Amino acid sequence: MEVQQFYYDNKIVKQFLYATMFWGIVGMSVGLMLAFMFMFPNYTDGISWLSFGRLRPLHTNAVIFAFVGNAIFAGVYYSTQRLLKARMFSDALSKFNFWGWQAIIVAAAITLPLGYTSTKEYAELEWPIDIAITLVWVAFGWNLIGTMLKRRQRHLYVAIWFYLATFVTVAVLHIFNSLAIPVGVLKSYSVYAGVQDALVQWWYGHNAVAFFLTTPFLGLMYYFVPKAANRPVYSYKLSIVHFWSLIFIYIWAGPHHLLYSALPEWAQNLGVAFSIMLLAPSWGGMINGLLTLRGAWDKVRTDPVLKFMVVAITGYGMATFEGPMLSLKNVNAIAHFSDWIIAHVHVGALAWNGFLTFGMIYWLVPKMTKSRLYSVGLANFHFWIGTLGIILYALPMYVAGFTQALMWKDFNPDGTLVYGNFLETVNEIMPMYWMRAIGGSMYIIGACVMIYNVVVTVRLGSKIEDELAEAAALTRVSKRRTAGETFHTWLERKPIQLTILATVAILIGGIIQIVPTILVKSNIPTISSVKPYSPLELEGRDIYIREGCVSCHSQMVRPFRSEVERYGEYSKAGEYVYDHPFLWGSKRTGPDLHRIGGKYSDNWHLNHMYDPQSTSSGSIMPSYSWLIRDRHDRSDVEVKMKAMVTLGVPYTEEDIANAVASMAEQATKIEKNLYTDPDFANGYEADKKYAADNGEEFIEMRDREIVSLIAYLQRLGTDIKIKETGEVISEK
Repeated sequence: MEVQQFYYDNKIVKQFLYATMFWGIVGMSVGLMLAFMFMFPNYTDGISWLSFGRLRPLHTNAVIFAFVGNAIFAGVYYSTQRLLKARMFSDALSKFNFWGWQAIIVAAAITLPLGYTSTKEYAELEWPIDIAITLVWVAFGWNLIGTMLKRRQRHLYVAIWFYLATFVTVAVLHIFNSLAIPVGVLKSYSVYAGVQDALVQWWYGHNAVAFFLTTPFLGLMYYFVPKAANRPVYSYKLSIVHFWSLIFIYIWAGPHHLLYSALPEWAQNLGVAFSIMLLAPSWGGMINGLLTLRGAWDKVRTDPVLKFMVVAITGYGMATFEGPMLSLKNVNAIAHFSDWIIAHVHVGALAWNGFLTFGMIYWLVPKMTKSRLYSVGLANFHFWIGTLGIILYALPMYVAGFTQALMWKDFNPDGTLVYGNFLETVNEIMPMYWMRAIGGSMYIIGACVMIYNVVVTVRLGSKIEDELAEAAALTRVSKRRTAGETFHTWLERKPIQLTILATVAILIGGIIQIVPTILVKSNIPTISSVKPYSPLELEGRDIYIREGCVSCHSQMVRPFRSEVERYGEYSKAGEYVYDHPFLWGSKRTGPDLHRIGGKYSDNWHLNHMYDPQSTSSGSIMPSYSWLIRDRHDRSDVEVKMKAMVTLGVPYTEEDIANAVASMAEQATKIEKNLYTDPDFANGYEADKKYAADNGEEFIEMRDREIVSLIAYLQRLGTDIKIKETGEVISEK
């Protein structure tokens, strides 16, 4: 038997590990900065690119795609080479993967604070960056599959199955959710509208959690936990059931993010049913991971690597129990839009993803530097302060979520809301926000201690170089099943067939849920009185998107007595047919805005954006003063309207030709309304005189961004009127 010598590529693993640690601190620090904004909303006062709405997607993207993404690549590149007994297929593809991914992260770090966003959760990056993501991801998959084809190991180990499913599914999710019509270098509109866009987005959003934050980490669990414990995987058969049931069921669960919304009932119920089923494979994986440690519990007590991994797997189990529970309609009715969801998400992110990454780093660095970890004591300190940080983060958010839910739904005996003012709930949970910030601070301190420990370990150890290995050459693999060979054993030596079957498994659920919603018109009943946005309202909507208002405000009134009493008539699917993208939101830090149109005067909206506390005492909303002072560039309105026509919005050629005149007329009307406030009139005229006396340019109020935003806000929810019987009047 021929024995071949070759070198594992450790340098690419090192690069991804260093990037993981760097971007981890960046992403977590932005998150901590956002946490303190709840107590000090104006500490970045007047700096648009440091506002909460713009930084929130930067935090989620940095943690998910920069921190976790680089950790995935590091773990996959290290384990794949050893499981397949082969160097990665192409060093050039490996380098392209690394530098391309870092370039994408830097592009996100620049564009998101500047307000270039599609506003679709976990998919906020605009179309040129989406294309770059596709190219880099394809390079990663090409490298992965190419390595499988030149492997020296006959069978594909369980971790490789999860890596393959990750590559295929993330590619499908990203491409279909990112389909958009560009209207500028960094501006686009989703090809889907309203309810359809919501379904596609949460098909993506839920499964981004499933196939970016879960399946690759399960693959890493199946490799690194047995390695660290020096024990075999508990059950090979359970890993087979875990893999196939998980990837098939997970893809169906997205609609549980849209319960009690305008999504068709059948789609909601499918999401609930498959979410409940998801508990079985998820806990099967957790059990397989924890029982792999059987016989190694003495080592767990002393080895910080295993401590991190045990808590990580436990966090996975907790999050995957809670997910199906939250998909039950009676539980979801309480939890959705509240801080309960924030707690749920961060148990998964901080414990499952964070701690498994930390454990992997502590195991990998000494291995690659051929040394021992500099300080086991510091690693143990990191473990305990990180664990305490997770507890101090999550528990207060659970309390905050329960408090919000109870207060939002509380009625007096006479049928009125006990807490009619939304801010009463905000003020009640402020101590919980303080505790969250403290917990997050502790978690980051632990991560900084880890980086110090790693830096010293690297300096004391050997330089990380390519690692010499040897293995027998793989003889020709038979295409047919051999006598006594099971179907799955045969499949494990057929990477192409395995990839095809995994693709089929994940496509079934998506096709059955999404295609009928897009193609069957009866699923989205139209309302004759619902008309497209005026040119000025369309421009105002783009400002709303740019500022990330959807991070704190929903536009979806659910059919609950408490919500109808607080916000107005519940939302109808037909009201969103011209919304590209949808803006239903997933969190209510502030009240729902779907019926805000006409509720307050134009002056109220101006004052509210300039100084929220002046109109809403106790508000934690930051000032958006730049909207009041900045000129609004509306020169692209015709291009935007033409793009909307391409997407099916019924603007006429006359509408487009008269867009500029229409905007001027509507903006002038709003400006006139603002003059009804004597304080505004006096201050505005004083500013105009000051500019004239000092030779400075004065921007007329009708040309400022705030006027466009007011036009959009005053439109919301006004397309339909409701009779006292609850019947929709199909006239505006």
